[in-house]
This record gives sequence, structure tokens and C-alpha cells, in this order.
Amino acid sequence: MPRFALLEHTAAPADPLGRHFDLLLEAGEACRTWRLMDVPQAGGPCVAAMEIVPHRLAWLDHVEGEISGGRGFARRIAAGTFELLSSDAVDLAAATGCVVRIESEMLAGRLRLETIGTGWAVSLRPDVMLGQA
Repeated sequence: MPRFALLEHTAAPADPLGRHFDLLLEAGEACRTWRLMDVPQAGGPCVAAMEIVPHRLAWLDHVEGEISGGRGFARRIAAGTFELLSSDAVDLAAATGCVVRIESEMLAGRLRLETIGTGWAVSLRPDVMLGQA
């Protein structure tokens, strides 16, 4: 199964707020990556996001540490696997909207990523088991 990671990125010189979160989804030879303003909460509101340059697969294994070139500090918030449930493109790397089921100790459920205007919105919904409302 492909992997995902959610990293907290602090002290980035180009980040006016000083803190954001990077969501990485494994897509072939790199990770499709979005900068999130907050961590999505199961059943909570959408989180604003912006797609940024693809990251190396090595970031999926990153636990914590300084980022080269004086670009701040990154620490893992969550990591696990995901399953692509739906997408508007055959290849995740080209999708402008998708739903993935993520599984980790910290985050689990259906993660929806969709373009909204010039940005993205990310929401997390808990998985509903058969027989539950």
C-alpha cells in the first residue's frame, strides 16, 4: 500500500505564520505534497491547503530534525498507509480531487482533497462501519 505522512514544519523563513503542516501522499517516485494551515480533525471543518512542490520519498520516513538550507524544522505528526478510493484522474499525480482512506495511530478515516478556486480544501471524515449511523 502507498504511504502518507503529516509533518509539522516550523521556523520556515518563507512562512509568515511560522508553522504549518505538510501532507505527503506517495505517488510513484515522489510524494504529492500540500501545505496545510492546520491538522484536519475527524468530522471537523475543511482545512485550507496549498499544493507545493513534490517531496522526496525519504520524507515519509522522517521523524524529526532540521531541514537543510536553513529552512526550519520538521517533525512527524502522523504516518501510515493510504488507499485511493476515488479520483478525478487515473494517476494520483494528476488529480485535482481525490478521496483516500488513511490509516495511522494518530489519524484515520477518509481524507478528501479538492481544489477550491486557486487553493485546496482538505477534510477528514471517520470511516463508518456497516450497521452504524
